[in-house]
Amino acid sequence: MSAVERAVHGLRRMISSGRLGAGDRLPPEAELCEELGVSRSSLREAVRMLAALGVVESRHGSGTFVSQLRPAEMIGSLSLTVELLPLDGVLELFEARRVLEAHVAAQAAARITPEELKALIAVMEALEATDDPDEGSELNHRFHSEIARVAGNPSIESLLTVLSHRSRAYQVYLLPEGPAMKRESDAGHRAITDALARRDPAAAAAAAAAHIACSARWLEACRPPVTDQGASTAV
Repeated sequence: MSAVERAVHGLRRMISSGRLGAGDRLPPEAELCEELGVSRSSLREAVRMLAALGVVESRHGSGTFVSQLRPAEMIGSLSLTVELLPLDGVLELFEARRVLEAHVAAQAAARITPEELKALIAVMEALEATDDPDEGSELNHRFHSEIARVAGNPSIESLLTVLSHRSRAYQVYLLPEGPAMKRESDAGHRAITDALARRDPAAAAAAAAAHIACSARWLEACRPPVTDQGASTAV
C-alpha cells in the first residue's frame, strides 16, 4: 500500500468510525502526518482525492472540513468514473437502471399531484414534437428526472442521474434506425405518463422497466459511437 493510499484509508477510518463527523474540521497537517505515518505531500494528495469524491472540502483560510456527507451529493461523485465507461459497461448498468426506474415510477404514481402531472405531460409532448437531437436529449433528461424527483428519494434520483448521463453520450437518432427508435421511445414515455395519470403503480413500474429495456436493446443492436454532444433521446 502506498503512502497516499495509507493516508486515504486512515482519513476514511476517522470519518466512518465517527471520530470526525459531518462538518468537523480535520486535525492539523502535522498531527495527521504523525498519526498516519505519511509525509505532507502524501496527505495533501489523499485530501485532494477525498475532496474529488465529495468527502471533504477545503475552505480558504479556514482549513479542510468533512463535508455534510449527504448521500445524494456523494452518489453524484460516481459520475467521475461512470462517464469513463465504454458502451458495454453502460449496457451492464442498464439492468440496475431498469430496476430503479421501475421503482421511482411506481412511487411517483402514488404521489404525483395534478400540477406535477400537467408539467410532466408538457415535457412529454414537447419531446414528442421535437426532431432536434440536443433539445430531445435535454427534454428526455427532464422527463425522467421529474419522475424521480416526484418519487421523493434524493439519493435514488442522484443515482439515476449518474447512471443515465453516460448513455446520453451516444448519438442514436441520427442513425438510419433513428426515426423508428424515436417512435418507440415516445410511446414508452406516453405509456409511463398514462400509468401515472391513472395512479397505477404496477402499470407505471412495468412501463418504465419496458422503456429502459427497449433503450438497452437499441443501444446494443446499433452500438453508436460516442459523441461529445450527448444528444441521445432514446434512453
